Amino acid sequence: MTVSEKTLANAIRALSMDAVQAANSGHPGMPMGMADVATVLFSDYLKFDPGQPKWADRDRFVLSAGHGSMLIYSLLHLTGYARPTIEDIRNFRQLNSPCAGHPENFELAGVEATTGPLGSGLATAVGMAIAERHLNAQFGDDLVDHRTWVIAGDGCLMEGINHEAIGLAGHLNLGRLIVLWDDNKITIDGAVDLSSNEDVRARYAATGWHVVSCDGHDTADVRRAIDEALADPRPSLIACSTKIGYGAPNKAGTSGVHGSALGEAEVAAAREFLGWAAEPFVIPEDVAAGWREIGARGAPVRAKWEGRLASNGQKAEFERRMAGELPAGFSLDAYIDSLIAAPQKVATRKASELALGAINDLLPETVGGSADLTGSNNTKTKSTGPLTRDDYAGRYIYYGIREFGMACAMNGMALHGGVIPYGGTFLVFSDYMRGGIRLAALQQQRVIHVLTHDSIGLGEDGPTHQPIEHVMSLRMIPNLDVYRPADVVETAECWELALKDATGPSVLALTRQNLPQLRTEKAGENLSAKGAYRLRAAKADRKVVLIATGSEVEIAAATADALEAQGIGADVVSMPSWAHFEAQTQSYKDDILPQGVLHASIEAGTTFGWERYASLRFGIDSFGASAPAEVLYDHFGLTAAKIAPQIAAALA
Repeated sequence: MTVSEKTLANAIRALSMDAVQAANSGHPGMPMGMADVATVLFSDYLKFDPGQPKWADRDRFVLSAGHGSMLIYSLLHLTGYARPTIEDIRNFRQLNSPCAGHPENFELAGVEATTGPLGSGLATAVGMAIAERHLNAQFGDDLVDHRTWVIAGDGCLMEGINHEAIGLAGHLNLGRLIVLWDDNKITIDGAVDLSSNEDVRARYAATGWHVVSCDGHDTADVRRAIDEALADPRPSLIACSTKIGYGAPNKAGTSGVHGSALGEAEVAAAREFLGWAAEPFVIPEDVAAGWREIGARGAPVRAKWEGRLASNGQKAEFERRMAGELPAGFSLDAYIDSLIAAPQKVATRKASELALGAINDLLPETVGGSADLTGSNNTKTKSTGPLTRDDYAGRYIYYGIREFGMACAMNGMALHGGVIPYGGTFLVFSDYMRGGIRLAALQQQRVIHVLTHDSIGLGEDGPTHQPIEHVMSLRMIPNLDVYRPADVVETAECWELALKDATGPSVLALTRQNLPQLRTEKAGENLSAKGAYRLRAAKADRKVVLIATGSEVEIAAATADALEAQGIGADVVSMPSWAHFEAQTQSYKDDILPQGVLHASIEAGTTFGWERYASLRFGIDSFGASAPAEVLYDHFGLTAAKIAPQIAAALA
């Protein structure tokens, strides 16, 4: 190649500063500072093929420092991906351009993960590395043999989730995970030492990582550090000493180049400093050819892999899993039939465990786990042995007390493909992991959150552990299915729905306390798929529709009995999923919630939001208390004896 590496790197710098300048918005400093490192990575180490961006055995590259998005947009364009085009880059940060302010996995092939909240990309990469090792253990080196690379900034390493993620990666000895740290010592506020004096290298080393440093502007030194990382069996942190905004003669090395356009004068000065004579958004043909040559190197490697796949006896199963398709005919009908034949009164967390017993036998791609609450979340079954540094074929991960790290790792597993991850904690601790849940929804990934102890029904642990606003707040996240099943049958139905939806995450909000099986007759369909359905029809003339979820459906049924005894007809509607109900036809919704009668909701949580469906709302608009569950339900007025008189009075 006749074009120097410095010139190749300058193409990244030019595109980055030009795009940010045109948008008058963005972060030019990181891509300009890390251009040399990225050039070495894509030239000599990263396994990828722009012609087949979803090739299953490609290396995964995650730009955790997502504010520097022009780095990846430049690399994708230069190496020959179909998009972004130069026109897309011209329209950086503009409506309908795939070059969003932060990388979005659904906008561009080659963007492996949506990254924006700092640290989440690195934590997601941990999940990708777990999935790679797990699938390698199941399918062997011929089909699965790749690495996960991350470019991260000071902010990624400072965020709390970084501690959770690297602890998990070190514990599992994920040696195929390599993080390139843009060690430029600058944050938006100014120098890193304004806010931090910790020894980052020592922290990583203490969690079981290999750590090495290099000069991020010396390509030979970058290669030395990467080679050292590749030779070490541990996950690696490479501290790349760089100058933020390298090439901008007046602003480089300052916070002024972090999150603002350089300005026309500084862009012109940078062109002169870098020896870059091309007009904005123009890549000289020799430079473009050099980058295209780099992009073409992966095609023969991918072709050899396809040859191995074609002759592999596990080809069909591997392709099915990587496509995210469930086995043909997958259904929990037989299991649900067994429940109808032999009803069970169990907590829905136990009902979930029972359903998982059937699911994990049918679906070898499920990988479960819990944030140190396995015995409470009931997420482990006989089919799921531990996934450890000594046995990556295991299907159960002990995440430790790392809720946010667990959520993002599960996102990474789903994004990698070949794995359906689920993980458990208490519903109240969804606060710790909300950012990860939201990112799963944004990225349209099938990730299943088993959130138990879903109400005051957990009892004596008290208000710190009793969720009030949590179910409703999770319902507010777009593209997140929130299920609150009422019994063992609904729990199985909700699990089936979560597994069959490959376009987004799900939450199963489950009880600690035992609940009776309310469904004792075969329905012939998945009633929970409707979101809400008439569990019991009024016997007397219908005057009220009682709408309830989860553990309160039992209370609604008892309330209906009390009202019917007074000649007041009451329907009981179980509503396990708001989102699925909203997706039904208007005629169905009008049938389930007819006009002209009182609608009353019963849910052991905030009444906020229930005005959508009910004019009379029974719930809890304060924090809980420490007492046995039955005492708390009486204290907060969530019993048939206290609800029925209020409904009768409202109808009088």
